[in-house]
Amino acid sequence: MELLVHQARFVLVVALLAACTSRNERAIPAADSSAARAVSARDTSRTLLYVSNEDSRNISLIDPATDSVIATIEVGMRPRGVKVSPDGRTVYVALSGSPKCPPTMPDAECAKKVADRSQDGVAVVDVATRKTTKVLPAGIDPETFDVSADGRTLYVSNEDAGTLSIVDVASGKVTTNVRTGREPEGVTIAPDGKTVWVTGETDHNVTVVDVGSGKSLAQIDTKGKRPRAVGFLPDGSKAYVTNEQSGTVAVIDPAARTVRGSITLPDGAKPMGVAVADDGSRIYVSTGRGGEVVVIDPKRDSVVASVKVGQRPWGIALSADGNTLYSANGPGNDVSVVDTKSMAVVRHVPVGSVPWGVAIGAKP
Repeated sequence: MELLVHQARFVLVVALLAACTSRNERAIPAADSSAARAVSARDTSRTLLYVSNEDSRNISLIDPATDSVIATIEVGMRPRGVKVSPDGRTVYVALSGSPKCPPTMPDAECAKKVADRSQDGVAVVDVATRKTTKVLPAGIDPETFDVSADGRTLYVSNEDAGTLSIVDVASGKVTTNVRTGREPEGVTIAPDGKTVWVTGETDHNVTVVDVGSGKSLAQIDTKGKRPRAVGFLPDGSKAYVTNEQSGTVAVIDPAARTVRGSITLPDGAKPMGVAVADDGSRIYVSTGRGGEVVVIDPKRDSVVASVKVGQRPWGIALSADGNTLYSANGPGNDVSVVDTKSMAVVRHVPVGSVPWGVAIGAKP
């Protein structure tokens, strides 16, 4: 009888330990399991991701299905802005022959460095062969650009020249140069395709350029310092402009071309890149040295969420289904993969040296 009692107690203890172990095994990897589900649930089969690496003269090609680099393509000096043609067959990358000057370097010291203007232009990369086929002309020190909906025209900001170059892709020629605010950077075509908006870092403004005539229509004071990028709601009712040095995002009425409000980001934020969900429900902003990506609710124009992504996130891009965000983390030499539903980083993908921009394109 006593033996049976001991056996019963032993069985009970084993069962309890097994139950505890089972519960612990489920609890410990819960985050990893949800991350795995997020990865498998993402719309990854029809797209490719391209990352410009400013210091290694190349771009990294990432397969979102595996979140791994599948190719590295040499493009030229200081690749920064990167975009994909509407058909996914071509990747464009802004190249610059201007020397790299850290923010802490005085302008006088930077001016002593020698520029190589022969390196300026926009690299044209054939996705099928994964090779750079040619370099299109632009202005002095091309930084970023946008591509027209028909893929025929590039609108390129030339930082050192203070101009926007309008480039005809087929002929490979600059058709127009438009004066903008000093140190132009962010370039975004408005949703209706009629205007191009260009941020001027030093003049703290946005220049609105008419697509049809190639002429400047207006310059808008962003009410903040060092504007970097522009994002529009899909219906064109609002434009969001990141003001790096002010730590704010300006909310602009595109019809009136005036600032209607300003959103203050968390302490330490240096807003840089912006990405807008296709349904207009969320605005994502990278915060540079703040190390985060924040989420803005456009109905309230306020910050509703944030996630720590890495070192100095700059360029960001959003998947077509809106479920995944990618951030290029310069000094970290990696790209963060963020599940936008949980606002959690599910993976860090090592890339080249100092990743700057991110672009998503359809598989050709």
